[in-house]
Amino acid sequence: MKKTFIIFGLSLVIAACGNNKSGNGSTADSTSAANKTAVATSSDAAQDTAASHNGTEKAGGTPSSPGAQLIASSDCSTCHKEQEKLVGPAFADIAKKYTSSDAVIDTLASKIINGGSGNWGTVPMAAHASISKDDARTMVKYILSLKK
Repeated sequence: MKKTFIIFGLSLVIAACGNNKSGNGSTADSTSAANKTAVATSSDAAQDTAASHNGTEKAGGTPSSPGAQLIASSDCSTCHKEQEKLVGPAFADIAKKYTSSDAVIDTLASKIINGGSGNWGTVPMAAHASISKDDARTMVKYILSLKK
């Protein structure tokens, strides 16, 4: 009876490992897990009510400013929330830390595009090279407008 269970257990392990089509299980698994997390985050965001965004959206679910629209259409919400720290700092905390000047706006826009680390801890911010400098500036202006 023990042999049957051992053979059955080994068969399950082999079957589970044998379905790897890419040839590199850890990369495929981590990519798959990241994609599932992004999909879950996107679906969670789609189910949020406008009230939960604390000013980023109007009652109909439409972002209230061009900067908020750009943030909503990007992957920012994966790591940031408006009022509370997630992986990265809350947008409101960023607004408290920085003054709104052209130099600061350009610096933060470059951080969005090129990524960065060290200002908010050890977790680096991923680069977003597909975001234009103008769009990044618009996003930063919106974030800095959250200063209370």
